[in-house]
Amino acid sequence: MIESFTRNKNYRIFCFLWIVLSISFLQAQEKKTIAAIEKIYLHTDRSTYFIGEDLWYKAYAVRAYNNFLFDNSNILYVELIASDSKIIARNKTNLELGLGYGDFQLLDSLEVKPGRYQLRAYTNWNRNFGDDFVFKKDIEIINVYQPGSAPNPAKKNDNTEVINAFTSGAKNMSKVDFFPEGGSLLENVASIVGFKAVDSSGKPIDVTGEVFDSNNELITSFVSSHDGMGKFQIIPIEGKQYYAKIKTKAGVELRSELPKVTKLGYLLNYRLFKGKNIITINTNSETLAQNPNGVLTVVCKARGISYLESNQTLIETSLSFELPKDKIPEGISQITLFDSNNKPQSERLVYIEKEHDLEVSLATDKTSYIPEEKVSITVSSKSKTGVPKSASFSLSVTDMNGEEEDKDLGTNISSYFLMESDIRGKVNNPAYYFNSKNLKRLEDLDNLLLTQGWREFLWKTTPIINESVDYVAEKGITIKGKVKQLLGSKPLVNTNLTLGLMNKKNFNIFNAVTDSIGRFKFENLMFSGKTKMYLSTRNAKGKFRGEIVLRRIENPAIPVTFKSESIDFPETTNQSIENVFKKFLAFGGKPDNFLKEVKITSKKKFDSTSMIGIPEFTYVADTSAANFVDIYQLIENVIPGTTVELTEGDFPRLTVRFFRYKHPPVFVIDGFREGLDRLDFVLPSEVLKIEAIREPQSGQYYGSKSGVIAITTNGNKRKPKVFHTIYNELEGFYTARVFYVPDPSKPNPELDDNAAVRNTIYWTPYLNPDKTGNASVSYFNSSVETKVKVVLEGMTASGIPVVKKMYYTIKK
Repeated sequence: MIESFTRNKNYRIFCFLWIVLSISFLQAQEKKTIAAIEKIYLHTDRSTYFIGEDLWYKAYAVRAYNNFLFDNSNILYVELIASDSKIIARNKTNLELGLGYGDFQLLDSLEVKPGRYQLRAYTNWNRNFGDDFVFKKDIEIINVYQPGSAPNPAKKNDNTEVINAFTSGAKNMSKVDFFPEGGSLLENVASIVGFKAVDSSGKPIDVTGEVFDSNNELITSFVSSHDGMGKFQIIPIEGKQYYAKIKTKAGVELRSELPKVTKLGYLLNYRLFKGKNIITINTNSETLAQNPNGVLTVVCKARGISYLESNQTLIETSLSFELPKDKIPEGISQITLFDSNNKPQSERLVYIEKEHDLEVSLATDKTSYIPEEKVSITVSSKSKTGVPKSASFSLSVTDMNGEEEDKDLGTNISSYFLMESDIRGKVNNPAYYFNSKNLKRLEDLDNLLLTQGWREFLWKTTPIINESVDYVAEKGITIKGKVKQLLGSKPLVNTNLTLGLMNKKNFNIFNAVTDSIGRFKFENLMFSGKTKMYLSTRNAKGKFRGEIVLRRIENPAIPVTFKSESIDFPETTNQSIENVFKKFLAFGGKPDNFLKEVKITSKKKFDSTSMIGIPEFTYVADTSAANFVDIYQLIENVIPGTTVELTEGDFPRLTVRFFRYKHPPVFVIDGFREGLDRLDFVLPSEVLKIEAIREPQSGQYYGSKSGVIAITTNGNKRKPKVFHTIYNELEGFYTARVFYVPDPSKPNPELDDNAAVRNTIYWTPYLNPDKTGNASVSYFNSSVETKVKVVLEGMTASGIPVVKKMYYTIKK
């Protein structure tokens, strides 16, 4: 049974083998210079859920520079973060060939409450490049049975604008920023100026405005065209500065200064003319006179990689040339202008859209069905001449619950990989810019790059991978450490170790021998679910010997930066929530595991007198404690002001400390002062109570100047420490469930009642075209008359993200 726990290098998803064969790679020289950075995307079945439902996801991991599926890491950490910034659920998702899938059950046992949550995904390798390469998606969870779970939309005035920061007497927190194209305004040179207007919460607002010079003469006017953004042209005159008077739809008036005008320099200008990307270098006569026949260099980069470098001799104040599409990949490119001293003079972000030899179709066998009728969906992925194109897709089919128009403009795989993942900060309605039916989308996307993109572009500096990275790409779960003398630090060499792993399905034993400095390693293990670990060390005669010092098995979760916002549902969403409520009442169904019978048991009461005196913070454990990976993560999440970090040295280990102190606190476990070795043995599921004192004078009894953390476990029995043997419970890969679809010919009363009114009618993470370029699925509709949305997302073998939508109706 060893195959089930060790990584099988030949294991592959059979139906996806064809994709691997068709993937091409860069030449060896390019590989040496291009960082192997991963980007992650999760396609979820929906973005709004009800308590008791399931959240389904498909993971795509690609190379950042070309969007090819990347078989680098095999462990993806997917986390569900609550509105109070706590991680309430975490899956280790197995990635194969850059693909994986899983789910979360939004149950009462996770203490799921109505509000905004964040779905977060990253690999251990991602940690090397910072928070920018962590996938994040906000979702909303609603209690359909709880009045007030979904707030009513804000009242509107005659201009249909939501009244928030602009109410009478409220402090005006609206803001309008101006962004000259190329980075600055230059005397006597016609310049494009982008602008962006937001309210106090950072949400876009529509504005109109006028630009005046320092003599208060009107120069030009402007109006926002989409999401508070737009642009206007101005020719700055020598010796003058400029400001704008702005008015919002709510009647609030603002004044904002434009950037100062410079006397010398160069500017880049970009425009799309008859399908051609035209770049223009502009300057003024003063600059040209000081630098006649100046040689300038234009460098074009995409995702940190230089694709084009061109030298241009400037003999006039303006020079234009075409940016060749065939040399630049699709997506955001960074164009930088350098002078003869290699000093950057101007910069511009542009979006390059390319036409692909790809046609993906999504079709149902009918446009209208009766309740519970069988639906067949076909997908085709081919070139324009009919040649099959390999790809991997995921498919969601959802009940629109009374909404006639699909107003979901949130993140999809195209908007994320081609735009969002290259810009820091949140982009409002990102899918708007990738709807081919929207004729203004490229113009509005250019305004976005002029404004938000200018400040928040991710690739202004290229991440660098050193020879010794801090975090390795995980191919499996690794258990490692060292064996030393029981009394002392001398390593024990050639010592035998036995590792046993046992869960509900498998029991396997592995053997290893320590090296010349006492180290051992069991690497790339593959096991699922809660697994009991037994690790022991013996000498050549078979006797237990030495002390095992185990290194961390997995790193603690990365710090949470999620800040929840209030949910302002539009009227249509509130109506759909009401329709869900009516649907459940009419058919007698409810989300799975929602409002089930609850067994009430009394919690153990604790005396107010503590073993450490009067604690500043006390955490009384409940069933959610068992969801944490280890005791360190539990302490960090439930005791304010604590952080988990690694100790220094050849064998770093986890520890916890208060932010205010450099050193860890004293740990008291079941009344006894203990070290980190004892703390490692405490499982979150064993914890009854955690108490903390931060003030040094309160910990004087234990000789602590860094605080005290006291842990009470079930039974209050102090476990004797065995140095040569370690028992522990590990969390392996998450075993994803299979989406249940009722079959009228095979009734299942236990499941069919809720499935009849399910909001996600069908979900499959793997819908992969065969060698003919075709794929198909079938399922049975719900029992409700409604409009249904079908969404297909995926990635081709050549790195082209795909999004397709269609709709059908269910009616009697």
